[in-house]
Amino acid sequence: MAEKITALVDASLYAASVCEHAAWISQRTGAPVQLLHVMGRRQGAAPQDLSGSIRLGARTRLLEELAELDARRARISNEHGRAILDDARALTEAAGATDVTTRLMHGDLIDTVADLQSETRVVLIGKRGEAADFAKGHLGSNLERVARISHKPVLVASRAFRPVSKVLIAFDGGASAQKAVDYMATSPLYRDLSLELAMVGGPDPERQRKIDAAATTLRDAGLDASSRRVEGQPEAALAQLVEEEGFDMLVMGAYGHSRIRSLMIGSTTTQMIQSCKVPLLLFR
Repeated sequence: MAEKITALVDASLYAASVCEHAAWISQRTGAPVQLLHVMGRRQGAAPQDLSGSIRLGARTRLLEELAELDARRARISNEHGRAILDDARALTEAAGATDVTTRLMHGDLIDTVADLQSETRVVLIGKRGEAADFAKGHLGSNLERVARISHKPVLVASRAFRPVSKVLIAFDGGASAQKAVDYMATSPLYRDLSLELAMVGGPDPERQRKIDAAATTLRDAGLDASSRRVEGQPEAALAQLVEEEGFDMLVMGAYGHSRIRSLMIGSTTTQMIQSCKVPLLLFR
């Protein structure tokens, strides 16, 4: 069974971009697209028993009405989910994908994504979800959770899709960065694209050896790849590089430290997602 591009869609402003990015990947790799909408356990859940101390027939009638209301609520919620998927399919096919399926599931999104790992090539998710606070720049509540549990690459879609021709790879010599390089060397997604590896920080012979080897791996695979070293803090230096030199995508390792450490000192991954206006492809 061919591995699928699993695109997580909802009613957010990012859904169209997720669909268009999925179509772009599908066209370049030949992989089928699976549009997935997961309805949480709270959606359509039974309301509280509001009948209080009502007795006899009145209580029975009220409970029947509450049961009918619950059933109607669940039916509307299902119809809403299917409408989201129908619209997403139309968008994805209009963007050029030809093998597109839809899937409506109930339960926890993270559990569902984990269960589908074996049939997934890459996971797509919008930077912000339906309830995101744009004024405060909050990321979608599920984004970090998906990126932390996924063993497959996670593409975080930007608000609007644009064709990708120039890709920046944040390379620190770690396992996640090397995994990204190995993936890109064997994937048709990066054929004919311009790739640049960037290492942030002062001179370091061992790290320089690793980035040179990574660039060689990509060039040996027939890809157009170069490398450089830049000064500064990773978050600021990489964001500036993306903005000033017109990169269309950033590839980097995701959440290399524990959640506790991230809470104490912040997370480079989260800061890059917040600051970059281009899609990010994350590897764990």
